[in-house]
Amino acid sequence: MKFIAILLCLIMLTACVGDGDTTPTVTDLQAKNLRYGQKAEFDFLGTYLDKGLSATIPNCTGQTPTFITPTHQVLTCTVTVVGDLAVEVRDGAGTVIFSKTFNVPAPRTTFITSMGNIVVELNPTKAPLTANNFLQYVQNGFYTNTLVHRVIAGYVIQGGGFAPGFVIKPGALAPISLESHNGLSNQRGTIGMARTPDPNSATSQFYFNVTDSLFLDDKDGGYAVFGKIIEGLDVMDAISIVPTAPHNGAPDFPVTDVVVKVALRTQ
Repeated sequence: MKFIAILLCLIMLTACVGDGDTTPTVTDLQAKNLRYGQKAEFDFLGTYLDKGLSATIPNCTGQTPTFITPTHQVLTCTVTVVGDLAVEVRDGAGTVIFSKTFNVPAPRTTFITSMGNIVVELNPTKAPLTANNFLQYVQNGFYTNTLVHRVIAGYVIQGGGFAPGFVIKPGALAPISLESHNGLSNQRGTIGMARTPDPNSATSQFYFNVTDSLFLDDKDGGYAVFGKIIEGLDVMDAISIVPTAPHNGAPDFPVTDVVVKVALRTQ
């Protein structure tokens, strides 16, 4: 009987201690699908994660817990920054118990053309409106089977508005506001948004600067650059010297179609 009483006391003592020690601890944090403009998943591992754990992730909107157990919690949110993304975890008293910084890479798009591939890295930090607009077109598949319809050797190549046959591509989004004077210049190998004389008229059409065209930074309010070529400058140069002729009112139309087969987000 004495032995049983001692054993019961030990069991009760253990239960009491266990019930009182419920402070969350985080032992590891991993991020999945950490891409600008997309929904990322953050996986927290530890103990008592269901007891008042809270995470602070600046520049990640719509933070939603999707799975919670005492040892595993999952939170999703949409990443709105490029570069450092700091995560802080706090307990119920507001004390930081864990922190970790991730790196969000700049988004990239690959143009697969009839003359080779061009890889572009976008700069949503300096041109968020323009970069997001372009990424929406890429996500929608808008640039599939479109023409490079304007080529001027030593100056510019332009596309993103017409299907083969010089037919206007349907499905353009609403025009965006001009985002020039953003610290990005019309240097060789950069990508910018084409537009009409109306500064706030850019929709889907883009251009590549074959050479430095710094006068475009200020001409008629400026032309918005939002990224640069990181692979495929030779492809741009090859396209820039294809023979052209006037065609249906377009003075610099390639004699042989140069086609963007598809534009894919690759980072």
